[in-house]
Amino acid sequence: MRADIHAVAAQFFAAPANIDIREYGAGRVNDTYLVAVAGQDARSFILQRLSSAVFAQPAWIMENLRTVCDHVNNRLAAEGNPAGWRLPAIRQTLAGRDFYLDRDNSCWRVLHFIDGCRSFTTVQSPRQAREAGLALGRFHRLISDLAPARLHDTLPGFHVTPLYLARYDRVAAAAGRQNSADSRFCHDFIKRRRQMVQVLEDAGKEERLVNRPIHGDPKLSNILFDEQTGRAVSLIDLDTVKPGLIQYDVGDCLRSCCNVKGEESALPVSFDMELCREILRGYVKEAGGFLTPHDYDYFYAGTRLIAFELGLRFFTDYLQGNVYFKATSPEQNLERALVQFSLTESIEKQQGEIEGIIRDLA
Repeated sequence: MRADIHAVAAQFFAAPANIDIREYGAGRVNDTYLVAVAGQDARSFILQRLSSAVFAQPAWIMENLRTVCDHVNNRLAAEGNPAGWRLPAIRQTLAGRDFYLDRDNSCWRVLHFIDGCRSFTTVQSPRQAREAGLALGRFHRLISDLAPARLHDTLPGFHVTPLYLARYDRVAAAAGRQNSADSRFCHDFIKRRRQMVQVLEDAGKEERLVNRPIHGDPKLSNILFDEQTGRAVSLIDLDTVKPGLIQYDVGDCLRSCCNVKGEESALPVSFDMELCREILRGYVKEAGGFLTPHDYDYFYAGTRLIAFELGLRFFTDYLQGNVYFKATSPEQNLERALVQFSLTESIEKQQGEIEGIIRDLA
């Protein structure tokens, strides 16, 4: 734990001696801590240091978070919030700001901890899969009338697969050809799929798809489920919210939830069709009111593409020496890439069945 963590906490809490701070979660980017406040008003908070290596404009992250939370809360107030939906609220510094910059120019923020909930790394049942789909659909519906221009593009190029391929080409050329069998497999896997990386971007340029606000990282571990009812009640980790194509979000949710072994699993992995069906049913139940026929047309392409994209990003980071994704061993991002490429193959083999589910829902 950072030696100055209590000094940071003192920027947000008037009595830092009455709090307990512990490392929390298994995020790959930000440093996260659980803050427990003692005393009469005992409660918990999430303290995070935003990664300066990933987020060049942390103030934009916080402005987006404020914009989205205010918009969603206004929608929920107008609707009555029958699902009990919640988003993490920002706790300001004692000086009245949404974040704190330390002497190293690192950006810190505190969010209210959402009690009575938990997250999962693997889907526990078809019912939970349906809830995951409902969660993403509800989030998309609640922000569907938020003008994309109100959001900063905090990660230019994020979920623009052709740009990741171009970066891979540069990194691979500098790194030279890797000799291991796993590295050769990854290079060859990418080579055989180069032609598909433009599919969503081309659809956007041809106006078959339109930019909307998206979450950017709606994997299963970012969905909170009520411990008593099992219902999905929140979608957290809103740092990647930005204008984009919802097909990336839908695909990422399916990619994450339908790998029943989980993202840090051993090979082989497969894409579970029953979970896919339930997620899409839940999603369309909430989001169907604003979807267009073209949106449905590209859900399969987005699912295949996002699994490939994440594998491409993991492998590129491995070639660079693990500079983006946290890794506990030099080979971990290579292993992660192999999992996502295996999942891509499973998705490809079941294309007809996936597209059949989508046609039925459309």
